[in-house]
Amino acid sequence: MVSEKNQIGNVLAVMSGKGGVGKSLVSGLTAIALKKQGYTVGILDADITGPSIPKMFGLKAKPEVTETGMKPVMSKSGIEIMSINLILPNEDDAVIWRGPVITGIITQFWEEVEWGKLDYLIVDLPPGTADAPLTVLQKLPISGIIIVFSPQELTAMVVRKAVKMANKMEKTIIGVVENMSYLYVAEINKKIDIFGKSKAKEMAKSVDAPLLAQFPLDPELAKLCDQGKIEDYDSPEIKTFTKNLKQALVKH
Repeated sequence: MVSEKNQIGNVLAVMSGKGGVGKSLVSGLTAIALKKQGYTVGILDADITGPSIPKMFGLKAKPEVTETGMKPVMSKSGIEIMSINLILPNEDDAVIWRGPVITGIITQFWEEVEWGKLDYLIVDLPPGTADAPLTVLQKLPISGIIIVFSPQELTAMVVRKAVKMANKMEKTIIGVVENMSYLYVAEINKKIDIFGKSKAKEMAKSVDAPLLAQFPLDPELAKLCDQGKIEDYDSPEIKTFTKNLKQALVKH
């Protein structure tokens, strides 16, 4: 049973179906964008076998355990975060668990963590369409889904599977994000399509949801994530994302 102390207004899931496209990055940037708009925000890291949220935010503190549950760890800007990597003895310890154990942990993070009062809880989903994503979509009151993809046709094909899963579960897709969309080379003032031609407009049209952002391959962002300083990142694309996300949420 969900803690009586928890009052969560909206639960947004960040989904792809494909690993390595930047779901965790977009989850973090979504939380930061909402926090900057004055909302109270948390992140539930449901990617149990590949958790990266704490690293991006520079978190190493262990969650406080009380008689009624665990308290999430607070980021520098005040975003509440719960991840398996905050519980493991070492951040690089492997989680070698079967599906039922993983889904049990995700359920505990939802039911037994003292999130308190949040306007938005962002759920960073693992790749695929199996047990873990299914648990989130079935057990959590998902308000909307953000779909993340990269320009490669292989990625787009796998992502479309996740979109079909969301549709079958009757969950609303509020927008799509194309990550690693291009590389901007300032010295020659040119955008290079590293992973092929953008599929952003095509994907948005097929999903019937707005395009929230096209994030480039940005060495500065990669460096900040490695340093645990993702909250310090700023760019024109982030401003566009924040604006479009706000408009998408108003519609839903």
